[in-house]
Amino acid sequence: MIAYEGGRVNGNPLYHWIVLAVSTALLLPVPVAILAGWTPPWLRKRQAGLRLRAYGILCIYALMLVHGIPRIADASFETVMVCMTVGFGFTAAAAVLFLLSARKDSGARASASVEPLEG
Repeated sequence: MIAYEGGRVNGNPLYHWIVLAVSTALLLPVPVAILAGWTPPWLRKRQAGLRLRAYGILCIYALMLVHGIPRIADASFETVMVCMTVGFGFTAAAAVLFLLSARKDSGARASASVEPLEG
């Protein structure tokens, strides 16, 4: 078994608290605001996949929680490994959501560029 500081596997919980605090401050407000109906100025031209993008960011935030909370709680090695496996699922879900949002945006831009006929 891998032992770090004083026989603990998960390291110093302060580092994990810092990562969770920073990720909460940076990752959580924008997707929650988007899902509540607000559109950031830099995303106003790409609104077709906006909700999918917000759910993708929330998956990344869930990944941070799944990786950090067991380590803060000084969980066993097996529990940390299970949570890391669940984290891979959140990573895959975020990737799929980001790809779907890009595809939806490209389809919306292609259909919006057609000009009406005059006559």
